[in-house]
Amino acid sequence: MANKILMPKLSPTMEEGQISRWIKAEGDAIEANETIAEVDTDKATMEMTSLEAGTLLKIIVPGGENAKLGQTIGIIGEKGEDFSALLDEASSNGSASSQQSAAESQSANGSQTSESQKPKAESLSENVSETAGRSYDEQRPDAAEVAKNGEDSQSKIQNPKSKIQRLIVSPIAARMAAENGVDLKSLKGSGPNGRIIKRDIEAAMESGVESRESGVETAPEFSASQVQGASAFREENTSKMRQIIAQRLAESIGPIPTFYLTIEIEMDKALEFRKQINASVKEEEKVSVNDVIVKVAAMASLKHPFVNSSYRDDKIRFYEDADIGVAVAIDEGLITPVVRGANRKGIIEISREIKEMAGRAREKKLQPEEYTGATFSISNLGMFGIKEFTAIINPPEAAIFAIGAAKPTAVVENGEIVVRNVMSVTMSCDHRVIDGATGAKFLQTFKQMLENPVLMLM
Repeated sequence: MANKILMPKLSPTMEEGQISRWIKAEGDAIEANETIAEVDTDKATMEMTSLEAGTLLKIIVPGGENAKLGQTIGIIGEKGEDFSALLDEASSNGSASSQQSAAESQSANGSQTSESQKPKAESLSENVSETAGRSYDEQRPDAAEVAKNGEDSQSKIQNPKSKIQRLIVSPIAARMAAENGVDLKSLKGSGPNGRIIKRDIEAAMESGVESRESGVETAPEFSASQVQGASAFREENTSKMRQIIAQRLAESIGPIPTFYLTIEIEMDKALEFRKQINASVKEEEKVSVNDVIVKVAAMASLKHPFVNSSYRDDKIRFYEDADIGVAVAIDEGLITPVVRGANRKGIIEISREIKEMAGRAREKKLQPEEYTGATFSISNLGMFGIKEFTAIINPPEAAIFAIGAAKPTAVVENGEIVVRNVMSVTMSCDHRVIDGATGAKFLQTFKQMLENPVLMLM
């Protein structure tokens, strides 16, 4: 008997998921508890397993599309079974795709979906950052003319008047091409609708395709008559991670009464402290300035309980340990792996955990419990040369650090001008929990510990 495959709840905060890719294709046999698809939740890519054995009769929500919890995304049953009733039901609930009408006429006779309707293996093999966003170039007049003339819809669309080519390129592929000097116009995309994707750039780099810098190609010259009308554009499906980031930041900046405190900290002793640690460990265990900051922030927050707390309507929840969230930039946005009980761990152990989790975060392999439930967060842009900025609180946390770069600065010390490495730190505070004086005292403790790391032992 055919059954619907429903979008499951794969993380605590998940309200809908985005199909990263279907591992199984229509017509494939499936065992119970076998992985059939990968789903992007708010911060990670999770495996979705089948609850029963059978044949994947129909994929309703294709790769790259979103589905709400409990929405029908596919149908499983016995090979050759009539599942038209389930398709009708899915369509009436608004969960069927726009291409389903053709499939319904075939399934009413119990026939299998033709090979031409199966999802392409190439599109299935890409992760969420490479799944096909829709290009709207095909809506432009020149593209319509191409379609009318029956030309290959997957080739690059060219305006014969201006000789300008428009390419469909994924964001990651565009960035990789720019960084490595790969000429996109020399490539043929292997993604959906001829889209140039990550693996095309990697293949070009491996085969030694001539770069724009090394070639003799010159920049095209445009006259006023060549550039006409609005600029060409492309649109990408918003990833599930980016949707959640937008949602949570809007939740944060609206209802949370936030104020900001900035302090400057002399980092010379902290840098010397880090140097001493690295001199005594192996290369792979060397620690960063941020690892030291995580440890100091954990120790300081326990001395000021309101900083290590969260507002819960009619209650304030105080945490016994400092679980520090460390912001990590990935292709799709931002994720904050959590160092549990950072106050109880050494700096080398903290460093090891951050490296390991950051690596898995970039591969979207973190589990929900590894990036949720922090009591305090740190966002560090110092490595990019940013001197000072503000960060948005991640609810329900009460505060977040924005760490700038430590730069040589002239300061007055005992009536003399000396050069010190000075770092700017801005704390965003939830005023429902942290008052100005509370935040200021916490920053004083944090400053004292960084300027004299031995105080962490007291």
